[in-house]
Amino acid sequence: MKRIILYVIVLTFISAGLTKGQLPSDEVPGIIEKLYGRLLTNLNDNDRLRINDSIKSIIESYVTSDTVFTHRFSNLRYLGQITSSDSLLKIITWNLVLSNNQGRYFCYLIRKSLHGEDNIIYKLTGNYNANPILTDTIYVQSDWYGALYYDVKPFFTDNRQYWVLLGINYCNQLITRKIIDVLSFTPENSILFGRKWFDTGKQIKYREVFEYASNGVMSLRFNSENSIVFDHLVPISPSLTDEHQYYGSEYSYDAYNFQNGLWSLEINVDARNRE
Repeated sequence: MKRIILYVIVLTFISAGLTKGQLPSDEVPGIIEKLYGRLLTNLNDNDRLRINDSIKSIIESYVTSDTVFTHRFSNLRYLGQITSSDSLLKIITWNLVLSNNQGRYFCYLIRKSLHGEDNIIYKLTGNYNANPILTDTIYVQSDWYGALYYDVKPFFTDNRQYWVLLGINYCNQLITRKIIDVLSFTPENSILFGRKWFDTGKQIKYREVFEYASNGVMSLRFNSENSIVFDHLVPISPSLTDEHQYYGSEYSYDAYNFQNGLWSLEINVDARNRE
C-alpha cells in the first residue's frame, strides 16, 4: 500500500507541470514537503529510501528545466538551494538519515551554459563518514565527501573561475563539521573540489575543515567579498585538546582574508560586517 501511495505522489508531480521550459506547479513544493515530513516519521530504512527516490525524481526533473536558475522553491525546510551571484552555478542539496545504514547526502550542481546549449548537471552522492575530510588533496565527483552547502561566492583569479563554498557535514552523533571548499571545473567539464589556497601560517591547505561538538553551534560566513569569518573553536578543557567532540565556540572570531593570492588565516578579528 505504501508503495502505491508513493507512486501516486510521483504521478501527481509529473502531471503538475515540471516539464522543460515551464515553471513548477504550485503543488510541487507541498508534495516535496510532505515527502520530507514522512521521512521524519518512524519508518524503516527501506521505506525511507523509497520516499527519497520520489524526492530525487522530482528534483531531477526540476534541475533539467529551463527555469531552474530563475525559480526557487519557497518554504522548503529540508532542501538546500543556493545560486551564485554570477548566476552561473546553482546547488541543491539534502541529506537522508537512516537507522541501520549510513546516512547519505545528495547534491545536484547545475552549471549554466554560456553558449545556448543545455545546462550541465552533476549528480553527487556521499555517505555519512567518520573518516577525516582531507585538507591536502583534491576531491572529484566520484569521491565527494558529502556536505550540505549553504552559501557560495564566485571568485575569479589566475584567469580561472572558482566558487568558494561553505558547507556542513554531519560526521557522526558526536561531531559536526563545517567546511570551506573551492569548486572549479576542468576544460573537460569535470568537477574539482579544492585548491591549495588556505594559508594557516604553518601549512597551505586545499580546504579548511572545522570539527566541533554535535550539540554545539558554529558560525561560518562570508564577511565581505574577500573575507570569511568564523567562530574560534576551543576544547572545554586543555586536557581534551584534539578531542573534537568536546570543542565549541570561545565567542571570539577568526577569519580567512584573501591577500597576495592566498586565503590567509587571521586570529581574533572584528567580525562586524564591513559594509
